[in-house]
Amino acid sequence: MSPFPTPHIPPRNILSRLPVWISHWLGYRPPSAFSSPPPSYATYLWSFIGAFCGLSALQAIFGQIGHFIDKGVPPILASYGASAVLCYCAIESPLAQPRALLVGHFISAVSAVCIVKLFSLLPPSNFASLEWLVGSLSTAVAIVIMQATKTTHPPAGATALLAAVDKDVRTLGWYLLPVILLSSAVVLVTALLFNNIQRRYPVFWLEPAIPAVAEASEELGGGDRDGGEKEVVRKGGSRSSSVTLGRAAGPRGEDV
Repeated sequence: MSPFPTPHIPPRNILSRLPVWISHWLGYRPPSAFSSPPPSYATYLWSFIGAFCGLSALQAIFGQIGHFIDKGVPPILASYGASAVLCYCAIESPLAQPRALLVGHFISAVSAVCIVKLFSLLPPSNFASLEWLVGSLSTAVAIVIMQATKTTHPPAGATALLAAVDKDVRTLGWYLLPVILLSSAVVLVTALLFNNIQRRYPVFWLEPAIPAVAEASEELGGGDRDGGEKEVVRKGGSRSSSVTLGRAAGPRGEDV
């Protein structure tokens, strides 16, 4: 048996099967590829350009297209200003990844609309007096669901709150859901475009990569699965100081 750890190689990233000119803009980088981080001024520049273009696109869609104007859709939801900070600036944060962006906003909108519809069964005077409860409950429920689904996106909490207490947003009802999906998609597309010029986004799509784990052989104490201390006996009977043998980190896995 080899005394060296045998690394567990993670499954191949599905994006690696795509042409480079496509996979690059989806955030995939080959494991062998290495690029130094861009200078600070470049990071600031692309954050500015991405946020400016992304938010401008949202306002152009909802503020200029007649269909959305007739439906009474606000030119932009304030919660996407906060999403811009994550998706164009803090792009390596787990909170900024596509899964959190898309699902977090959608879950928050669904939970808020459901709670508003439930409270709307009350007389209008009672609803007005309980509006504070509707907003607090909608946001709290959205937070718990995001935690349970591992899609926490802080700006989505504002989406739930706006859908409950902002009259212009609340009157959209179920129509808020396609508005949210379209808004999140626009932010995501612009983030993929501008963040992959000199940086990389997303870090992962569905879940972060699990680093490969090397299993130590029995000669190195691999039999101790709990990472306990073992005393290594050298040739000649001399004993070395006890060392802790645990799980050894192997090559870094690819992102999903």
